[in-house]
Amino acid sequence: MKFSALKTPDAMGRELGERLRQARLNLNLTQEDLGLSAGISRYSVKKLEHGQGSVQDLMALLIALESTDQLDNLMPPQQISPIQLLKLQGRVRKRASGVNHDTAPDQTVNKVDKEEDLGW
Repeated sequence: MKFSALKTPDAMGRELGERLRQARLNLNLTQEDLGLSAGISRYSVKKLEHGQGSVQDLMALLIALESTDQLDNLMPPQQISPIQLLKLQGRVRKRASGVNHDTAPDQTVNKVDKEEDLGW
């Protein structure tokens, strides 16, 4: 089943867990063996196979399963858009700015103009 067909995080977690379980079984490993190889507990392996657990445990499991190359498919590297490059003009973007929903864009310009014209 494709992840795009799943509509909830729980369903996606269960599907990922099932895939992890099948990868473990394909290598003929017990949960205990895989946990030892990954440096995590058998319980952590069990939780991951049920779609729960931490990202760090998932990464450890993928390393043990020699499947870290699959992470590029999970979240490919993101490129900066050409428009963003022009806006940044040499600055590196470190965080997103929120959108002010209280004012319209042209009202914001007028507000800035009024603040700058203080009459000093």
